[in-house]
Amino acid sequence: MQVIRDGGSAPPPLRGGAVAIGNFDGVHLGHQAVIGAAVRWARARGAPALVATFEPHPSRHFRPDAPPFQLTSLDQKLCHFAALGVDGALVIPFNAALASLSPERFVDDWLVGRLGPGHLVTGADFSFGHKRSGSTATLAALGAARGFSTEALGAVEAEGAPVSSTRVRAALALGDTGLATRLLTRPFAIAGPVIHGDKRGRTIGVPTANMEAGAYVRPRYGVYAVRVTLPDGSRAAGVANFGVRPMFQPPRELLETWILDWEGDLYGKLLEVGFVAYLREERHLDGLAALKAQIAEDAARARRALA
Repeated sequence: MQVIRDGGSAPPPLRGGAVAIGNFDGVHLGHQAVIGAAVRWARARGAPALVATFEPHPSRHFRPDAPPFQLTSLDQKLCHFAALGVDGALVIPFNAALASLSPERFVDDWLVGRLGPGHLVTGADFSFGHKRSGSTATLAALGAARGFSTEALGAVEAEGAPVSSTRVRAALALGDTGLATRLLTRPFAIAGPVIHGDKRGRTIGVPTANMEAGAYVRPRYGVYAVRVTLPDGSRAAGVANFGVRPMFQPPRELLETWILDWEGDLYGKLLEVGFVAYLREERHLDGLAALKAQIAEDAARARRALA
């Protein structure tokens, strides 16, 4: 999949195809339906399929002080797009200049000018342009005048309610990893570099890979069974504590992952930790011996959950 960044334009082989456009944070079932419709249109005509997405999320631009809410990093989104059969992705920088564009200018500058689409697919609630003044009806009218067709998909429902990024975040806040996984079609995962911690774990035979959550939404604090994607692309089972570690002062929010049956140096390297099952809440334990016993119990529960 070819990625187009920094205001670049699609090369001729990627023009004239179907484009799915949206924020796509999470690339959940609903997003997959929009992207899938673009891929099907393109494949039926021997044309390319592309995704146009925004970075950062528009909400981050308009509400820079809002709590972290990200479900996927840009790199994760791009990997998920590629897995859905997309040929190219346009990363549109969302900034004050973009937010000030009229719907017509946005379509002419970013869609027609850079992608030259034959067909455009959105969700039914898609809005664009200055003060969100453009709707799917606006897009259809602009497309008709500029030679591309449009398609607006309604919400996808799962388990009695529409699928949305907001619903995924709510599930994670409750520790309902099962629902989050079903809506995303994979476990929610935090990716990032391994940093140095206090190194207490290695003193009790439980070395952990420590990461910060950064811009990601915060799942419920507690202990999880996790699947870890290692730097070489292989996967391993693990047990992770996400929270502020009530036994230790000062409080520091960390994702601490013990990768089971694995040894190696991961400092500075990139990991992806997928939250498979919530095991228990964080709790204060009476000393390192009690902590070691609890971690052993957590590890056994994690192995059962991941089996």
